[in-house]
Amino acid sequence: MAMQVNKMIVGADVAKAELVIHHDDRDEIIRLKNTKPEIKSWLKQQPLGTAIAVEATNVYHLDLVELAHGFGFDVYVIDGFQLSNYRKSVGGRVKTDPSDARLLSRFL
Repeated sequence: MAMQVNKMIVGADVAKAELVIHHDDRDEIIRLKNTKPEIKSWLKQQPLGTAIAVEATNVYHLDLVELAHGFGFDVYVIDGFQLSNYRKSVGGRVKTDPSDARLLSRFL
C-alpha cells in the first residue's frame, strides 16, 4: 500500500499593504505586511513541500511568488476570473480578504 503524503496548503489573498493567509491544515488566518522581509520570515517557518495558492493581483503578488518559488515551495498563481467562477460554483457569497484566502486554499 502506498504511503499517503499530506501536503500543507496555503491560500494567500494579496493587497498592496498586506497578505491575508489561510493555513488549510488548522483553518487559521494570519495577516502579514506585504514586504520582502516579512514574507521571508514567514516562509522560513513553513514546512518544505507547502503548496501556496495566490491570486494574481496587479504586481502586488510578485514578491510572494518569487520568494516562495526561491525557497522551493509549489506556487500556484490563480486567475481572478477563475476564482470568481469557483466562488459562484461552491455557493460563496461573502467576499472579504479572509474568505478569499480560504477560497484560494480550497481551490487548490
